[in-house]
Amino acid sequence: MYGLARKLAAEFLGTFALVFFGAGAVCADRYLQSQSQPSFGLLGIALAYGLTAGVVVTAFAHISGGHCNPAITIGLWVMRRLGTLQSIFYCLAQLVGGVAAGYLLISLVPEPAWAPVGLGTPDLAPDFTRWHGMVLAAAMAFLVVITYFATVLDEHGAFNRVAGFAVGLAVTVDVLVGAPFVGASAANPARTFGTAVASRHWHNHGVFWIGPLFGGVVAAVIYDRLFLGDQPPA
Repeated sequence: MYGLARKLAAEFLGTFALVFFGAGAVCADRYLQSQSQPSFGLLGIALAYGLTAGVVVTAFAHISGGHCNPAITIGLWVMRRLGTLQSIFYCLAQLVGGVAAGYLLISLVPEPAWAPVGLGTPDLAPDFTRWHGMVLAAAMAFLVVITYFATVLDEHGAFNRVAGFAVGLAVTVDVLVGAPFVGASAANPARTFGTAVASRHWHNHGVFWIGPLFGGVVAAVIYDRLFLGDQPPA
């Protein structure tokens, strides 16, 4: 068994990786555009973010559960599958990991590559209202959290061995659909918070907490009540 300190370290490192490579892909794409070079576009950003999520879950699920997303942690807490104090510490570790990655990116990446895109911090498209943004972010988080419950948490699931791959695919789909309207990281408040702190981009920030936390809780309640039943807490 791993102690709390090691679990928090896993959550810190996993979220750090998500932010560094997810936001880093956005900055790299912008940099290529500024240099008039072929960029990898939305698909490349989605793959970078999704592959990193898959790697992180695979690497840390056996230690901390590999949440790396407050939407997952709060979903587990609401269903009483994670204690209150541990949930708070998990969320703090995730937020600190995101902020650390954001500041490291700023120190490494040229300002013309990260400043125009706010370090990859999500925001609403011009014709997207806050209500639309919250609903879309909730749907994105719903997909990630229900996939997590079905693969990482469900002991009777046939696919727990490929949980990282499944969660990574869910994140990839989220980015492909959601990024043009609400940004690539709309489903993960820790990812959003990390780059927002480093870039000081707080526009519509509340949308990217309310939406994904609501979507994560709904997904947790549905899967837990319908499918998990009396399985023991994680």
